[in-house]
Amino acid sequence: MEFKMQEVGFSTDLPFGNLQVAGDDEYGFRPFQLMVSSIAVCSGGVLRKILEKKRIAVKDIHISADVTRNEKEANRIESIHLHYKISGENLPHDKIEKSIELARKNCSMLQSVINSIEVTESFELVA
Repeated sequence: MEFKMQEVGFSTDLPFGNLQVAGDDEYGFRPFQLMVSSIAVCSGGVLRKILEKKRIAVKDIHISADVTRNEKEANRIESIHLHYKISGENLPHDKIEKSIELARKNCSMLQSVINSIEVTESFELVA
């Protein structure tokens, strides 16, 4: 990947398109937003694949991410709590719980930050 300096922030061209990154969200995605998004979407994508392999049909997965940052230490991300709202019919609570644990172990983005950012998960089943 190559990043080019802009008037504010940096940009890169990726196969899907141009990505603008800046410390001010008026000019692009903020770096912490991209990091949290990477962890949430990677976890959700792995979870989705696991559920498909287990033949557990879900209609939708909605992920909310609650982020705690430390202003005293360069505004670093201290913790991320991912909450999954999983909708479908007759979803087995225990299998969903085990699938989330398995997704945690297999999400490359989450595993990349495991010793520096506390990541926790919770979920609810929605009919």
